[in-house]
Amino acid sequence: MLNLKKMEGHRWDLTALGEVMLRFDPGEDRIQTARSFRVFEGGGEYNVARTLAHCFRKRTTVVTALADNPVGRLVEALISEGGVDTSNILWRDADGISGNVRNGLNFVERGFGSRSPVGCSDRANTAISRLGPHDIDWAAFFESNSTRWFHTGGIFAALSDSTARIAADAMRAARKIGAIVSYDLNYRESLWQERGGREAANTLNSALLDEADVVFGIEGFDARLDSFSALEFEAAAKAMLDRHSTLKVAATSLRDVIDASEHNVGGAIFANGVVSIARGFRGVKVLDRVGSGDAFASGIIYGALEGLAPERSVEVAVANSVLAMASPGDASTATVADIDRLIGIGSAEIKR
Repeated sequence: MLNLKKMEGHRWDLTALGEVMLRFDPGEDRIQTARSFRVFEGGGEYNVARTLAHCFRKRTTVVTALADNPVGRLVEALISEGGVDTSNILWRDADGISGNVRNGLNFVERGFGSRSPVGCSDRANTAISRLGPHDIDWAAFFESNSTRWFHTGGIFAALSDSTARIAADAMRAARKIGAIVSYDLNYRESLWQERGGREAANTLNSALLDEADVVFGIEGFDARLDSFSALEFEAAAKAMLDRHSTLKVAATSLRDVIDASEHNVGGAIFANGVVSIARGFRGVKVLDRVGSGDAFASGIIYGALEGLAPERSVEVAVANSVLAMASPGDASTATVADIDRLIGIGSAEIKR
């Protein structure tokens, strides 16, 4: 059972810790043939804060670092437009060619039909990856930034050895002030291919889960919808909670990829010793799948913040994930009314 703090007396509903990159979207084109790109901001941990702010009207902030140049200031403007507070961005001086520190770039093809999505990130030597464990005094930070919920994940922790230490310190400090701490097991092969691969990522994630209350993703569980077994999910979730004594809730999205443009989507949560399942939606037409897992996580967090029953929270999370795939960019643009309507009628009927 989550012991969630009340809204009164706290500055933030959620604080996220993670990298925010500038995403370049070639639309229907390929990266190597595009002659123009649309830009968005995005990052696994940040996307949760943005969706909670934009869709669910929660008070959120992001702790990140950016190089202080026009690209960094563009990312800041995009974060602000998404409704996320920017006062906790750490600015780093950059030389004329960003040789000392830079901002991350992420080129993403959405894919279509038989053409799979493609990502090409350019994020070495970024401002946040070069943060040291002493750059943030987390006790002092949370004294002036009291928060009900703290969220980070495996992408931020994988950026460098120092970010893994920072994640652990931040999670520990957040727990000390009574915030709920969530961690997403997100894995990016590109971040681990020179650092031990999946095995090394699993070792790091396992250590950090000892500081978390809620986990997104289930270790060793096949998160496909068509082959989903409630008994197998329950066993895997219970095993995680047994290994990590602080964990109280485990949730995962479920997905069958028919092709790049069509998915089956659902979700499951283990909370209070009970499995709740949202079988969700089949034949979902996909415009842009990036960030749909983060939209699911934000739906679960929203449900907890609002005191919703787990079975309702997972329905909200799946609907938000589906709606996130219907719009470009990393974050959901849905509203609570959109989510309620989708859950209620399961279609995209026009609203007049």
